[in-house]
Amino acid sequence: MQVSEILQEIDKEISRLQQVRVLLAGDTAGGTPKLRRGRKKNAVASSPVAAKTAGKTKRKLSPEGRKRIADAMKRRWAERKKQQAAK
Repeated sequence: MQVSEILQEIDKEISRLQQVRVLLAGDTAGGTPKLRRGRKKNAVASSPVAAKTAGKTKRKLSPEGRKRIADAMKRRWAERKKQQAAK
């Protein structure tokens, strides 16, 4: 390959990459895309986090579960009180 052929290939590749860039940027005029500030419309409803939490219902704690947690906390507080008394 001669230098002129190499330069032609490079020019073809550059023009192809520029076309791809324009397509990816969504700009058909060839300029830079117009940037907008702020959040997209309906961004909260379409976000993955909002989609996950939208279908969930509030969990309820049974009286037995509440009693188990209360008893466990009382044991922790009693143990902490013993440790502070020993100091």
